[in-house]
Amino acid sequence: MSATVVTAKDLGRDYEVGGGLFSDAGIVRAVAGTSFSIEAGKTLAVVGESGCGKSTLARLVTLIEEPTSGTLEIDGRSATKPDWPSLRTDVQIVFQDPYGSLNLRKRVGAILEEPLKINRPKMSAKERRAAAKEMMRLVGLREEHYDRYPHMFSGGQRQRVAVARALMLEPKLLVLDEPVSALDLSIQSQILNLLNDLQERLDLAYLFISHDLSVVRHVADDIMVMYLGRPVEVGPKDEVFAAPRHPYTKALLSATPSAEPSSRRERIKLVGELPSPMNVPPGCPFAPRCWKAQDKCRAERPVLEGEPHPAACFFPEA
Repeated sequence: MSATVVTAKDLGRDYEVGGGLFSDAGIVRAVAGTSFSIEAGKTLAVVGESGCGKSTLARLVTLIEEPTSGTLEIDGRSATKPDWPSLRTDVQIVFQDPYGSLNLRKRVGAILEEPLKINRPKMSAKERRAAAKEMMRLVGLREEHYDRYPHMFSGGQRQRVAVARALMLEPKLLVLDEPVSALDLSIQSQILNLLNDLQERLDLAYLFISHDLSVVRHVADDIMVMYLGRPVEVGPKDEVFAAPRHPYTKALLSATPSAEPSSRRERIKLVGELPSPMNVPPGCPFAPRCWKAQDKCRAERPVLEGEPHPAACFFPEA
């Protein structure tokens, strides 16, 4: 059985917004009650609309921000703030925009060696150079790319550089925040194949943040669907795609394009706007947009539970 790399229990993150001389600050609960675990060699995909808390969750897991509530364990160690320096080498992040995430004034070799300079001070310059070139080979870059600047590469090549940089410290968990959404479709497949190959070779755990369910279908082992900062459905990929239990998940899947004419499904159009995270409706937060909502939904918040996989819904899909 594979070892569990990361475990989150009731993870939450609040932000104070506004406030002044004559008014109190409001509270935005960007993430609340989020629990999950990821084993080595497995991928958990987090999906949902913009503003559902995906990127905030990524910042919590990568130890960029401290959770307001709940607990986080990485490689069996509690991720409390005093332990962040020793834990950060075990978890790295790949951002959405490779052009914006790389230092355009540095050559690729210097970008890859920088994590080693900071975290492996005893390594010699020769050892760092050899490690950087080996990582370039692993992600499909040539040796002559070592002395080039990021602006001299295509988008797909820059994302390969970003992946190589994230792997320089031999992490156990990679947080992939929309890693292919800024790339052309043909390049997307190349990067996804690279990530799958690296996961098999290095036994990496992935937290894959995405809004594109067609991409998630090809990379995920498990899926967590989020709405207004809370998980509303969690389960194995095949189960969630074959039989979504939460109405929100069903609506998301209905909007996913399909290349198979025989698999066309009826499009579910949600009515209304996403509620403000500063004014979350009482009861089920999805109730104002749900075609199945009843009085109970507007009065009580459903618990994430049920079979064959958990869903936070009083009247789940059959």
